[in-house]
Amino acid sequence: MSNAALGMTMLGLIVVVIMMGFPTAFTLMGLGMLFGFVAFYDSAQHFWSNRIFDLMVQRAFGAMTNETLLSIPLFVLMGYVMERGALVDKMFHSVQLAFRRVPGSLAVTTLIICTFWGIASGLVGAVVVLMGVIAMRPMLNAGYDVRLASGVITAGGTLGILIPPSVMIIVYAAVAGQSVVKLYASAMFPGFFLSFLYLIYIIVWVLINPKIAPRLPDDKMTVPVRPWVAHIAASYGRHMLPALLAAVVSPARALREPAQGDAMTWRTLAASLLKALVPVFLTVVTLGSVWWYVVIHSQEDNEAAAKPVPGLSQANKASAASNSPVGTPSTGVQEPPAAGGLQEPPSDGDLQEPPGSDVKQAAPAQPAAEEKLQQMGDPSEVDAPHQIAVPDTFYTGFWITCAISLLLLGWYYWKFDAEQFEILGMLISSVMPLGILTFVVLAVILFGITTATESAAVGAAGAFLMAWQARTLNFERIKEAVFLTAKTTAMVCWLFVGSALFSAVFALLGGQSVVERWVLSMNLSSLQFLLVSQAIIFVLGWPLEWTEIIVIFVPIFLPLLQHFQIDPILWGTLVFVNLQAAFLSPPVAMSAFYLKGVSPSHVTINQIFAGMMPYMLIVILCMVFMYIWPGMTLWLPKYLYGG
Repeated sequence: MSNAALGMTMLGLIVVVIMMGFPTAFTLMGLGMLFGFVAFYDSAQHFWSNRIFDLMVQRAFGAMTNETLLSIPLFVLMGYVMERGALVDKMFHSVQLAFRRVPGSLAVTTLIICTFWGIASGLVGAVVVLMGVIAMRPMLNAGYDVRLASGVITAGGTLGILIPPSVMIIVYAAVAGQSVVKLYASAMFPGFFLSFLYLIYIIVWVLINPKIAPRLPDDKMTVPVRPWVAHIAASYGRHMLPALLAAVVSPARALREPAQGDAMTWRTLAASLLKALVPVFLTVVTLGSVWWYVVIHSQEDNEAAAKPVPGLSQANKASAASNSPVGTPSTGVQEPPAAGGLQEPPSDGDLQEPPGSDVKQAAPAQPAAEEKLQQMGDPSEVDAPHQIAVPDTFYTGFWITCAISLLLLGWYYWKFDAEQFEILGMLISSVMPLGILTFVVLAVILFGITTATESAAVGAAGAFLMAWQARTLNFERIKEAVFLTAKTTAMVCWLFVGSALFSAVFALLGGQSVVERWVLSMNLSSLQFLLVSQAIIFVLGWPLEWTEIIVIFVPIFLPLLQHFQIDPILWGTLVFVNLQAAFLSPPVAMSAFYLKGVSPSHVTINQIFAGMMPYMLIVILCMVFMYIWPGMTLWLPKYLYGG
């Protein structure tokens, strides 16, 4: 049997063995060792002298020294600490009260919590199980259709691997050699857009068929109001913001009749007024941060470059002008070109992968319709925010956003009565801490303040502080969180070792070259290759999990992206969205089995499958939007990091 045939046999065997239930990581390593031994076999050498053993050590050491993987245990620890700290129960209750008048309020609340919690944890299994425990029975008790209840939990729970911080994105970055922060930025808008499509589907379905989500009874929609809050509303008016402002300025009536013995003080009134103004503070801080970053911070380097260099004599200027090429105007002080500084020494020729994956053919000219697939830039560039001039459209859009925000705040405070004040207090205590932590973790990554690993450490520390403040974390739960973190991290790292060994042997046997020649022989356009590759990954998602697809099949397509002039950032983000279907597609839809384990006995697996199927079509629709409008994927990384 030829080496190429061995390589294709190796690729076919990995799918069969994994579907038989063998552990993926050790299956990859086992087949890699077996076929690698055949590839390196030399009858003149001793058994232990076979170079496959050296390659195994090298690949394992490479995984251990890969700094990209270092952030995985910290992000996973953050998710498990918050999950074990039981911080979701109060959040679900407060968000449900806030959306109590929206059609299908329990399903809408479940989707919002799944999205929000998925961002914070990045764990699919934990989110699905947790929301199954918290939301499944309340929805079924309220008369919700089983398909609606199961579909929103399973689909919403999978968003955690798409919206950053995500373990899947980190693994892809390590496999593809791409920047983690660029991938985080590219996945931000598609993740929220997919969640928005889910939300539209739920509301439209409920409006068309109200029987699947009956309206909650009045006792479930009534918010208990504390006596002193009712006293303020009765004394100063039903609109709580002007009532609290009047009570702070003139507290006589508020302090004269304490409600049922409550200790009413002027400090309590002032604190309540500040609490009522939290939406205003958040709006001002958000808009102010955007203005500061875009208009001030991002333009500092441009302004510094525009200033003349002090101390530069006329003679130096003349010398710089005389050294510039003819016909090229001088641009001032410039850094001289590199003249052979420190360079990486050549390889010593030990173990090397064959050049089977290097596609050197010249790419044909691409039509205008395929320019959206072109590369965004060099992924090896430093991930520092890129300074570009502020476009005039930003100022127009910013002031329009300010006007819309002002109108929404006015409408909110017009409806702001005693019940809304109580709901706002619940949201501040349950949602705001997690929201601030999530915002900080993502902001410091995207704005280049810290690396992904440092941000993960901040997130893990913040999760411990939140659980400690809520008094829900004890030593036993901490031990469980640490154990689950170690288990998940070991799984990912061994997967990476097995994938590296398997890919090296597969390329050594010529399997990668066979695949490339087969694809190139079809003379596909960039769009056709994009559709074919994503269709293959979609089909593979039915029998396989995302881990097998990322570490086994994605490396086969990566070398071909350069030939077809497809941006690896755009292609990878499409893969992330595509793999949402891997959790929603039977027979290996893990989110369905996670939910079945915590659902009532009368809920069948077929009902869960039926509830998940429409969301697979929504995933495909989202991918169509991403191709039609690539700016949804590429605008944010282009703006922050250039390209």
